[in-house]
Amino acid sequence: MSWQTYVDDHLMCDIDGQRLTAAAIVGHDGSVWAQSECFPQYKPEEISAIMKDFDEPGSLAPTGLYLGGTKYMVIQGEPGAVIRGKKGSAGVTVKKTNLALIFGIYEEPMTAGQCNMVVERLGDYLFDQGGGAREPRVRRTTTGCPGP
Repeated sequence: MSWQTYVDDHLMCDIDGQRLTAAAIVGHDGSVWAQSECFPQYKPEEISAIMKDFDEPGSLAPTGLYLGGTKYMVIQGEPGAVIRGKKGSAGVTVKKTNLALIFGIYEEPMTAGQCNMVVERLGDYLFDQGGGAREPRVRRTTTGCPGP
């Protein structure tokens, strides 16, 4: 399975009739492995700041999380594992795996909880697989989205 398939089938899937606005899988070095059509073009320093927050939780809180020039207020995540950001009725979830960052961007009517579920489920799966070194078989989940 290609990285693009993970984005197309596992991140950009329908959940209760809703889907993410954009999604991507990005290497820790900022290189794009796969992305949806509308994923914002980001600056290297934005990825560097995100990586720093995973190493030093809370470092993004004073300045906010920037992605593609959009500023998100950092809200409670999981230190070292998940960063969540909010901007009005939209937001972003970033899950760190051994080798990559999984990004999901949403806007209402999709909820933060739905975005978190999609991004973190794939991220947890890839983390358990050693960062995505092996390619899994696809199974269906109760959400209707393919499960890893």
